Amino acid sequence: MSEEIDFVVTWVDGEDEAWQDTKKKYRAHSDYGDRPERYRNWGWMRYWFRGVEKYAPWVRKVHFVTWGHLPGWLETDHSKLHIVRHEDFLPQELLPVFNSSLIERYLHRIPGLAEKFVLFNDDMFLMGKVSPKDYFRDGMPCDLLALQPVVANPQNPGMSHLFLNNMLVLAKYFRKRDCFRAHPGQFLHVGYPPLYFFYNLLELCYPQLSGLYTVHGPSPLLRSTYETVWEKEREFLESLGGNRFREDSDVNQYLFREWQKLSGQFVPCNVQSAFRYYELQDRGGNGKLLHEIRNGGCRVLCINDTGLPRDVSEVEREVREAFEARLPGRSSFEREAEV
Repeated sequence: MSEEIDFVVTWVDGEDEAWQDTKKKYRAHSDYGDRPERYRNWGWMRYWFRGVEKYAPWVRKVHFVTWGHLPGWLETDHSKLHIVRHEDFLPQELLPVFNSSLIERYLHRIPGLAEKFVLFNDDMFLMGKVSPKDYFRDGMPCDLLALQPVVANPQNPGMSHLFLNNMLVLAKYFRKRDCFRAHPGQFLHVGYPPLYFFYNLLELCYPQLSGLYTVHGPSPLLRSTYETVWEKEREFLESLGGNRFREDSDVNQYLFREWQKLSGQFVPCNVQSAFRYYELQDRGGNGKLLHEIRNGGCRVLCINDTGLPRDVSEVEREVREAFEARLPGRSSFEREAEV
């Protein structure tokens, strides 16, 4: 079976005045769906492309999903780059969209998308060599099946709603103990982190699905999984199409990723082992992150913007300088001069 694998990355430039003008014509129902960190452009995207070129030269195509704006430095004629604007794959009646969860639900409609693809957020960077087998083996995604209850988090209730909504759909089709009997080795894989190995044992005491833990990193996905879920839940998924901004009723890409796990369509792996996650802090509080970028040994890094930094320009500068030390030199995805 062919191991042709695509990367998909979603990006938005919250500083684009045309985008801002369009967004002002619509209104989010809550601050949750319209917080500044949802759309902040830190200016580090060129290092995402440098990481891909250096550490994953085998990728077949990079699908760069955008509202329409593009970085001035991006070499749009690159043979591996596919610029995907929202109108290229989202139903026209849903546009304009400012909701990443909605965008993620329609990725299977991207023209020319490979059956096997890896979905990146724009805050997830390759920092070391990865191979196709890190994401897919024998045509199946590599992933970690970890049972963990959905947590009611009053500081971030939107994510709690998302995870619960995903589980309510999954529970219609999968029973925990039936899944375990069908694929016990995918629940009790000896390579899993010990914490989740024992979580899975403990969770089997309870018959109902209560939630799953997913690493907040690149997601290996099958286009056919999307097609299966859409075939079964089209009415429900289409009913969410009016959510231009994030809403408590949404489901997101994890619905498809967890479907793969519960259906047994994946290869069990400890995908945490090469991954590091950091939340941005104010200047002076990012020492571990900066050291990881400059000298660390992780292969995949997530830098999550939770809205904490007050001095955005200084944090942007210190992280950019660390990236420049680790990934110097223009990649073939960058123009010689910006336009």
